[in-house]
Amino acid sequence: MSENKSIQEIEADIIDEFSLFDSWDEKYEYIIDMGKKLPELDEKYKLDENKVKGCQSTVWLVAEMENGKIIFKADSDAVIVKGLISMLIRVLSNHTPDEIIEAKLEFIQKIGMTSHLAQTRSNGLLSMVKQMKNFALAYKLKQSLINN
Repeated sequence: MSENKSIQEIEADIIDEFSLFDSWDEKYEYIIDMGKKLPELDEKYKLDENKVKGCQSTVWLVAEMENGKIIFKADSDAVIVKGLISMLIRVLSNHTPDEIIEAKLEFIQKIGMTSHLAQTRSNGLLSMVKQMKNFALAYKLKQSLINN
């Protein structure tokens, strides 16, 4: 797993992986495969309050803090979206709130994702990123309240 890699290093890995594919059909297959490898999200988390707002498909996203790092878990009822959230989890999970908040996530644009997703999917992807960064902000605030 990518436990000790920086967000930028994980992004670089994903950019390298996507450069191996010639067509967008192959890239979509790869995204779907990544989604299939996403660990099953416990049914107890599949609640309305864990749904990402602004996604056309249903996406459940939860976060917890472990040893100063945020661990994300998610699921979706759409295969492509499940692949997209699994990529975001791969990049952002196991990092500190500050690292997540400051992440530029340039890999999304560099692999061509922004130009190949339908507008609704693109908006959904932005909503997922926003939700993950909101979790990081909330945990950062919680930490500062505890430490003061």
